[in-house]
Amino acid sequence: MSTYLICIPTYNEAENIRGVIERTLATGIPGLSILVIDDGSPDGTANIVEAMAQGLANSRIHLLKRSSKSGLGPAYLAAFAWALEHSFDYVVEMDADGSHQPEELGRLLDASRDADLVLGTRWMTGGKVENWPFYRRAISRIGTWYAEIALKVPYKDLTGGYRVLSKNLLETLDLRSIQTLGYGFQIEIAMRAFDAGLKVAEVPITFIERTQGRSKMSKRIVFEALERTTIWGFQRRFNRR
Repeated sequence: MSTYLICIPTYNEAENIRGVIERTLATGIPGLSILVIDDGSPDGTANIVEAMAQGLANSRIHLLKRSSKSGLGPAYLAAFAWALEHSFDYVVEMDADGSHQPEELGRLLDASRDADLVLGTRWMTGGKVENWPFYRRAISRIGTWYAEIALKVPYKDLTGGYRVLSKNLLETLDLRSIQTLGYGFQIEIAMRAFDAGLKVAEVPITFIERTQGRSKMSKRIVFEALERTTIWGFQRRFNRR
């Protein structure tokens, strides 16, 4: 039986984390565990996770405490190291705000049987976004379009955060060299998987904007992804000459 570690980075998600964990466990998927990576949330997110873990015999809920908020990329890299240390076959990236539907997890895991990276994709047939204003849709679609053109990577949702990564992918990629902090991290992982010749699959998902708490998206995160994508694009173009 394959084992799956659901990795959920958190910062001030006390309003959402209990529901996300409960819905994920309710899927009943065998071999599934949850790792919450909390970046020192002052709202008590970690306390909620600890209480939930203590309430379960042979708990499948784990908590990785970090001292401060240092970005999505470093949080996931810490989670990947934890997953490898504990010999999980797959890791799943999932947001803590309820935008990723745990009820769709089974379809992503089914696709992972034949792929090293499964991208939960909003911008393909069958995928959709709910409750996003026009400008958020535009940022996401233009960002993915720009990354696809600049990097020549043929995927429809390079910035999406609902995805499955195999142990083989984590061991193949040089994760220590990744320095991207924000959502550019997602672009970089997909780019590196493509360059390594690993199989990538796309599965349509429904993304629902959070109803509680505050979004962590900022201009700095958007500009970092744009800057890094542009640099990578030039590097790839000149390296191929």
